[in-house]
Amino acid sequence: MSTKKTTKPTTATTTETTTAAKPTKSEKSEKSEKSAKAAAKKTAVPAKKAAPTKKATAPKTAAKKATAPKKAPESHAALVRRARRINRELADVYSYAHPELDFENPFELLVATVLSAQTTDLRVNQTTPRLFAAYPTPEDLAAAVPEEVEELIRPTGFFRAKTKSIMGLAKALRDDFGGEVPGRVDDLVKLPGVGRKTAFVVLGNAFGVPGITVDTHFGRLVRRWKWTEETDPVKVETAVAALFPKSEWTMLSHRVIFHGRRICHSRKPACGACPIAPLCPSYGEGETDPEKAKKLLKYEMGGFPGQRLKPPPDYPGKPAPPLAAG
Repeated sequence: MSTKKTTKPTTATTTETTTAAKPTKSEKSEKSEKSAKAAAKKTAVPAKKAAPTKKATAPKTAAKKATAPKKAPESHAALVRRARRINRELADVYSYAHPELDFENPFELLVATVLSAQTTDLRVNQTTPRLFAAYPTPEDLAAAVPEEVEELIRPTGFFRAKTKSIMGLAKALRDDFGGEVPGRVDDLVKLPGVGRKTAFVVLGNAFGVPGITVDTHFGRLVRRWKWTEETDPVKVETAVAALFPKSEWTMLSHRVIFHGRRICHSRKPACGACPIAPLCPSYGEGETDPEKAKKLLKYEMGGFPGQRLKPPPDYPGKPAPPLAAG
């Protein structure tokens, strides 16, 4: 009878497995060297980056302080000198400056100025010949049929409100002033549709009474030139009047308005073609390249017709076309 021998598992496999799992001394030393190198790199990097950053910021700050000195505020005397020099320069450029509304008498100028609200002088000049042919006097306009007047002045826009204004002022002239346009600002501003701007246009150009006309162009330019920061027309008028002798007020208004319509536009001023660029604190708000700036010029400055159908003899540009040809 044979007996089965029971074989006991040897410990060799366990020993081999255990031996294979444990790292050797050489492996341990390699790992420790790698860990030391990695730690050395981590600690060394921030130190290298931090040093140049501190050194680089110091000269930049110093350069900014050195290149951006604060300008001293302009004294009133300096402002007066600069403003009057601008006026002289504009007088040379726009020696032909004039009111850009066609008129033959104070009544026509008064009506045309009221109609010019919210539209161009060109459109008014193209509209008024038919109006004045039909109603040449305040008495004629006061007795007109409103609907017929509305049709005549429709091209100027807001024709119903404007009809009410010009017929109202015609009646006031007939009833209160003997059919004549008064020559005093206090009387003019009492007429329907007439404010200080309209009053000074009439006084300065029909009666020879000096006055400053603050329209949108005038207000925009005097603020760009830092003559004043005021936005209220009456306050602008007062501030600018203090810079010039009274005798200059009317022509100053024409020159500034001419410049605003031709070169110093609201959205894209032609700075590169501006004759007073060296005197303008706002130079650079618009196009500074001379060739590109020339393309922005308007009316006679850009080779185009002006706004008056009957301009003065010294006007260097072309007359405006009548409404039918426009």
